[in-house]
Amino acid sequence: MRFPLFVEAVARRSELPSDEAATISRAVLQALAERITADEAADLAAQLPDDVGGYLAPGGTATTGGAVDFLYRVAERAAVDPAVAEVGAAAVLATLRDTVTVGEFQDLVAQLPKGFDAMVDPIPRPPYDV
Repeated sequence: MRFPLFVEAVARRSELPSDEAATISRAVLQALAERITADEAADLAAQLPDDVGGYLAPGGTATTGGAVDFLYRVAERAAVDPAVAEVGAAAVLATLRDTVTVGEFQDLVAQLPKGFDAMVDPIPRPPYDV
């Protein structure tokens, strides 16, 4: 999945214009890179095309805090309202969930504070055989 396809998926999920979805996607990926370990960012980026995974490059300062701080950071980076950042962040996380392996997405979520639960849809489980 190339970045334009990633953005298209985010725009569809968030019902935001493509240019705004692109800006928010970059902001979310960069903010995630500041929240997770460098090894996890590299693992996640390895499952994404270079033009998407490149935004996960560590380089910023590590940040702490909960989901609200994360959303304000995304909103500031993307120059959008925090409510728009929340919708966009949820769409980016859902797109990541569908793009990388289940194990990799679980590794990502395990490094996020508990407040992120509201933005992360549960990982679908396979149906049980009866």
